[in-house]
Amino acid sequence: MNYGMQISASGAQAAMFRQDSIANNLANLNTVGFKPVMASAMHRQHVRAEDNLWNLPSDTLLEQLGGGVLSGRTAIDFKQGPLQISANDLDLGIQGEGFFTVGDGANPALTRDGRFTLDDTGRLIGTTSALPVLDTDANPIFIDRTLGDVSISSDGQITQNGIPGQTIRISDVADRASLVKAGNGLFAHESGRPLDLLEANGLIRQNMTEGSAVDEIGTMMGITSASRAAQSNISMIDMQNRMLESLVNRFARIS
Repeated sequence: MNYGMQISASGAQAAMFRQDSIANNLANLNTVGFKPVMASAMHRQHVRAEDNLWNLPSDTLLEQLGGGVLSGRTAIDFKQGPLQISANDLDLGIQGEGFFTVGDGANPALTRDGRFTLDDTGRLIGTTSALPVLDTDANPIFIDRTLGDVSISSDGQITQNGIPGQTIRISDVADRASLVKAGNGLFAHESGRPLDLLEANGLIRQNMTEGSAVDEIGTMMGITSASRAAQSNISMIDMQNRMLESLVNRFARIS
């Protein structure tokens, strides 16, 4: 493959990756607590610089073109999604910063999906992940329905019949760039190690859930833009292929 084709191929690959990422965001337009992913691209150096082979001969004019582009690291957009009313008194939304803390108290995960229910033991768990919701002491939260209706204040304090119970923990991390998606609306540290949790100032809203943070119009425009970029690079590959074919047929034919 010639150099021009390689550069066009790298552009097409990066554009198709961006298109796939944006399409996944659009597919989760109605997913509770979903945070969209932002794909990026980065400049690729020419071969001698990328492989540190400065001793090899090269063409300085071609090196000025660089090596095309590469798909960069994806980032998660943690912007606030819209709060939606729910009939379930155990459904909770967060207004502002922070996450629900769920799972193992020694290595918990974070989530903005506040659809909760009770298991057979009365433990508060996520309806999607089935992981226990943790309190401010990193212990699972238990609720006894026989004690009456459940009231949850904005700071996470659970009350039944005027009697205070456990408090739901709302946590955050200093560097959200270290968070990766772990499935089922969960976020964990990219290395798998325990998160260094901080106290968050978000407010809990009972009988509400946070909708997807995906911008439908902007996402559809992004898919169109990425599709056009991919098609443009593919067209460049086709043009260069036809030029090469013409060169071979006209000037390299054996007479």
